[in-house]
Amino acid sequence: MAQRGKVEVYPDGAAASRAGAESFAERARAAVEANGRFSVALSGGSTPYAMYAMLAEEPLRSRIPWEGVHLFWGDDRCVPPAHPRSNFGMAREAFISRVPIPAENVHRMRGEIEPARAAEEYERELANHFGSGVPRFDLIHLGMGDDAHTASLFPFDEAVLRERERRVRVALFRALGEHRLTLTVPVLNAAARLEFLILDGEKAPVVRSVVRGALDPFRLPAQLVRPRDGELVWLLSHDAARDLEE
Repeated sequence: MAQRGKVEVYPDGAAASRAGAESFAERARAAVEANGRFSVALSGGSTPYAMYAMLAEEPLRSRIPWEGVHLFWGDDRCVPPAHPRSNFGMAREAFISRVPIPAENVHRMRGEIEPARAAEEYERELANHFGSGVPRFDLIHLGMGDDAHTASLFPFDEAVLRERERRVRVALFRALGEHRLTLTVPVLNAAARLEFLILDGEKAPVVRSVVRGALDPFRLPAQLVRPRDGELVWLLSHDAARDLEE
């Protein structure tokens, strides 16, 4: 079975997180030099916290041209920004509050308002930044759950997984009865580069299924990430990659 994307394996989670942080800094500098801005969609949960914290520490903090960095989110929970489950809140604590990024460059999903209205509002935010057509991010960060969901694209949620017109949808995380906002598959696949960061060894079996297993994207939504004209990279700890070893 062909491998989906480039796999980079690191000795541990700290090394994989460092690679992700250095990639962010390198791509931010190159994009701002070339185009005047760097547009990135962040991931959530606990996995990227250490990576994001590194962005606010030297030497990376001084290498990043923060005035040209524009932060978006791949998904967020429909909760207020100070809520402990807010992806924006996690990123704010990890690095946003500690770097000189202009407030207007932080484009958060407004999880505190009615979900459908928040999705429509975020579509307008994307259009204001990128113009018409499908947004093309310089970089999108992704994580993956042990059910192979990524962003808030959940198994068998076919209405959201099959969405091809809208850029942002409301999704339901049924296990918690929790509404979320998520970028849709066409937006993910328009990115110049997508990076999955997987550190947990318990996810090794699903990493193998998604990267090298049979194509079954409605059961394994992370398989829907197939950039049309971009790079797909897996930043894996040794533990998370163990089932990929031949």
